[in-house]
Amino acid sequence: MLESIKISLRINNNAYDDEINDLIEACKLDLKISGVASTLIVDDDPLIKQAIKTYVKGHFGYDNADSEKFKESYSLLKQHLAISYAEDNEELRKIINIKNEDKRRE
Repeated sequence: MLESIKISLRINNNAYDDEINDLIEACKLDLKISGVASTLIVDDDPLIKQAIKTYVKGHFGYDNADSEKFKESYSLLKQHLAISYAEDNEELRKIINIKNEDKRRE
């Protein structure tokens, strides 16, 4: 996940790895607190990955003219995830389990 986030931030060194990792973990915790099932907060899920990228872009660094735009985008995506990826969403859990089984077979 770290390398993917660094690419989205256009960072090609390790100077900010600790800060980025902290933001990744903060985002995962924020999603969990907001009602996203912890078992569905996985690095290879495209919506979770996009949420983390958007969160990090909104909170990384001090000189970010677009940070409010990214924070708003993250907030809207988080609301969607909190509904769609809730603990009691059995239908989604079935879809994800099928997808994970297919990946293991490849």
